[in-house]
Amino acid sequence: MSTTVETVSAAARTAPAAVIVAIDGPSGTGKSSTSKAVAAQLGLSYLDTGAQYRAITWWMLNNGIDVQNAAEIATAAAKPVIVSGTDPAAPTITVDGEDASGPIRTQEVTSKVSAVSAVPEVRTLITELQRSIAAEAERGIVVEGRDIGTTVLPDADVKIFLTASPEARAARRSGEVKGSDLATTKEALIKRDAADSGRKTSPLAKAGDAVEVDTTELTLQQVIECVVTLVGEKQAVK
Repeated sequence: MSTTVETVSAAARTAPAAVIVAIDGPSGTGKSSTSKAVAAQLGLSYLDTGAQYRAITWWMLNNGIDVQNAAEIATAAAKPVIVSGTDPAAPTITVDGEDASGPIRTQEVTSKVSAVSAVPEVRTLITELQRSIAAEAERGIVVEGRDIGTTVLPDADVKIFLTASPEARAARRSGEVKGSDLATTKEALIKRDAADSGRKTSPLAKAGDAVEVDTTELTLQQVIECVVTLVGEKQAVK
């Protein structure tokens, strides 16, 4: 019995401390690729909060909700059941039991998600969902979004804010979407930045204690290594 206790105690001493990592920033900064890779490398769970807002937007569009009518959105916000899988190697998202991972990435959803996510009732519900998922992650979690370090998880152990020039972001996003026009993509990104940064409830913003990483001239691997190092330093002193 004593040997077992000693073994468990030794394991507890050497195992990395659970850590919550918040990675915020606008579209095209490498947020998703970085977050998934960091979570996989460190054995942490992963949550794409943007996918949840896309999911509720997709549901609204499919169910005839006027996404320009805040009152109508607020009334319907609690109806869909959104479930997020947190495996960084294969993250999933379902709405009322239906796989929504593909449909939520359409241009229609992309163009409407800022309006839906700006409604306070939507943000309250999704924020509660995000916090519950983070609380259940036993080994820790990497959570990516736009207001994680400021609103959703203000006590996160590590806060990262990724940035990049509009040109670099547009080029990356255009590369992801076949046939997209670079100038049009850049314009759409800037428009969404303004909408997300200007909304009254939980705007896109850098937390005061976040580490800002400009990814414009960095490779994805360099960004990943930077974040992994920051997380490792935090785990070492926890």
